[in-house]
Amino acid sequence: MKEYLFQLPDLFPLESGATLAGAHVAYRTWGQLNATRDNVVWVCHALTANADVLDWWPGLFGEGHFFDPADWFIVCANILGSCYGSTCPLDVDPATGTARFQDFPLLTIRDLVAAHEALRQDLGLAYVHTLIGGSLGGQQALEWAASQPQVFGHLVVIASSARHSAWGIAFNEAQRLAIEADPTYHENGPGGGDAGLAAARAVALLSYRGYEAYANTQTDPDDDRLRDFRASSYQRYQGNKLVARFDAYSYVVLTRAMDSHHLGRGRGGVAAALAGIRARTLVLGITSDVLFPLVEQRTLAAGIPGAGYGELDSSFGHDGFLLETVKITHALEAFYAAALAD
Repeated sequence: MKEYLFQLPDLFPLESGATLAGAHVAYRTWGQLNATRDNVVWVCHALTANADVLDWWPGLFGEGHFFDPADWFIVCANILGSCYGSTCPLDVDPATGTARFQDFPLLTIRDLVAAHEALRQDLGLAYVHTLIGGSLGGQQALEWAASQPQVFGHLVVIASSARHSAWGIAFNEAQRLAIEADPTYHENGPGGGDAGLAAARAVALLSYRGYEAYANTQTDPDDDRLRDFRASSYQRYQGNKLVARFDAYSYVVLTRAMDSHHLGRGRGGVAAALAGIRARTLVLGITSDVLFPLVEQRTLAAGIPGAGYGELDSSFGHDGFLLETVKITHALEAFYAAALAD
């Protein structure tokens, strides 16, 4: 594994009309380009992940797994706004000499993709064999495949959508309300909004898992318990766990970027945008996903020419895109075998 920083052009233009000065993108690579330079796999990560795909997607990426660095040149870049190495609200604004915090400009999914497109061009990767992402990563992958249809041979989208739903936006707004209710968030300093971020994560978990997952893992065996329930402890633990590794200002920026996702904006609508995707595509939905339900995956598969569609039968809810790697591997094996047979 190799880790790098890519410096974006100064005053990087954003979809909103604003610019981002002094921006950079952190990225990692594994494996080697082959002689024909046609073994590139580019991974788009989700909301609070990072460029280390072998860490957060084990079982799918890594030695002995489907995407093995012995066979593939794997690239994963951290998105703008994230606190894992790319330019984020905690970084200093060159114009002021201080961190931006709440003054960090609005980012959209298209801005995240534009930054990675600039990186792709800098790396001289004219062709990407497979572009893959789940959740917010899938939104990026769709946007990129629609904006640069000639670049990608295969597209794999898991538990994502062509447009972020009102339901998804409402969940994100509830999380931002929790952060904004923390008075330390408005102090614009390191650690600001940590208590709000813990509460926001507790809200998010309800959309990531669901009734069945909580029933299976968090039901108390003690029938006489009156307080301090297992589910309560789990929510607090997961909230504090995110606070230990993430930042409230980045979380607000990235949930707003997720809300902006609309593949059809400026393209004549979602149907027209999907019809323009040229990559051989596999869309996977998760049967218990309440955040990105199957109807959204079916819309993608029906709209992208020749797309394949599959459902992962899972009780893990939306988080199944990270956890059901054996089932994802089986779907990918069939997808690639069909591609070779054509």
